[in-house]
Amino acid sequence: MTVALLFGLLFLLIALGMPIALAIGLPAIGIMLTPGVFPATVPIPALGQTIIQLLFAGVDSFDLLAVPLFMLAGAIMERGGISRQLIDFSDSLVGWVPGGLACACIVASMFFAGISGSAAADTAALGAVVIPAMVRQGYPPAFAAAVVAAGGSIGVVIPPSIPMVIFGFLTNVSIARLFAGGILVGILFGLAFMAVAMGISWKRGYGGRRPFSAARVGAALREAAWALGAPVIVLGGILGGIVTVTEAAALAVFYALFVAMAVNRSLPWRELPGIISRAMVVAATILFIIAMAKVFTWLVAMKQGPQLLQAAIQALDLAPWGVLLLVMAGLLVVGCVMETAASLILLVPVLAAITPQMGVDPVQFGVLMVVNLAVGMLTPPVGICLFVSCGISGEPLGRVAWAAMPFVGVALLCLLISCFWTPLILWLPGLIYA
Repeated sequence: MTVALLFGLLFLLIALGMPIALAIGLPAIGIMLTPGVFPATVPIPALGQTIIQLLFAGVDSFDLLAVPLFMLAGAIMERGGISRQLIDFSDSLVGWVPGGLACACIVASMFFAGISGSAAADTAALGAVVIPAMVRQGYPPAFAAAVVAAGGSIGVVIPPSIPMVIFGFLTNVSIARLFAGGILVGILFGLAFMAVAMGISWKRGYGGRRPFSAARVGAALREAAWALGAPVIVLGGILGGIVTVTEAAALAVFYALFVAMAVNRSLPWRELPGIISRAMVVAATILFIIAMAKVFTWLVAMKQGPQLLQAAIQALDLAPWGVLLLVMAGLLVVGCVMETAASLILLVPVLAAITPQMGVDPVQFGVLMVVNLAVGMLTPPVGICLFVSCGISGEPLGRVAWAAMPFVGVALLCLLISCFWTPLILWLPGLIYA
């Protein structure tokens, strides 16, 4: 009853529009302090002290330092002119295919995903440049916004990925292995989104095409060389075991500052405090959610929530693949109504306990969970990538969401492939860390 009441209050407060951190934390704190929930031998002051300790323990982690650092690196790269360089280089590679600029947007999203780790940052950084350019080439604004949103969702699949950092922190699964597991899945998503963009553009006559030019590719590569160096340094350092994830995030910040200020010279010193402030506000929001969720998940564990879930699944007597599909379907629903970080923080401690019943490796499950919730970024009512692209394009949410449905469809297909073709996720981590 306690667990059911806890989740019931959570979804009620979310429906009423309360900030997600408070919707998570207040029911847990309120129930903990309610007489009768714990034995009378546990006094209220002791529970209050436990709550404070849990709040601090929730964010007391060296790994979590990577969250604000990757956000700051992405914000600096966005302001430092990196977005346009990546788009120009991507356009030189694929601008000759039907829907060339739409495909270039998705390719640039894949490059930018290797810098920021945040889907919202990727969408904002590229959308401000690509959406007006696509509209000038004859793409409908809603379709342009949908392409940018789809490309932005790749930002949490291709490493570095802030949701993967959170999953690794919650489960003690190697974050580097999670990063390696997301690379091929992210490439699959990018290719699938490009196929959709090409098919729709060819069928409806959207956009223009330019002949392929090796000279143009070379010129664009020289211009974007410093920007392309960021994901190489970050991922190479992590996957090569040279630096930890947090150290790589700090390295990304210094590299971004160097490129933006010394190479491109597009970021004046006077703007830096504002960029840091905005990035830290967003990071603090995530860390506050993590702190509150620590209290929530502790109470769920104390009331044997994971054991109850295991018993319920065992009662269904499903095959491992059936359990996996059931969990994936549930996560799709959750991803539609809850922000990604909050979903991970609430559900990972519960679902990680049943990975043996799903017959999946913990690394595979971590990547699948992040990919699943990334699909929710393209669906209303809380799809963050949709909201960002709508804000840039000025198009209504409903129109952009409808234009994004073909991308959601292929994303679900890619998710199914990732579920049942395990080498897609596990081959690269096994090769690197054999």
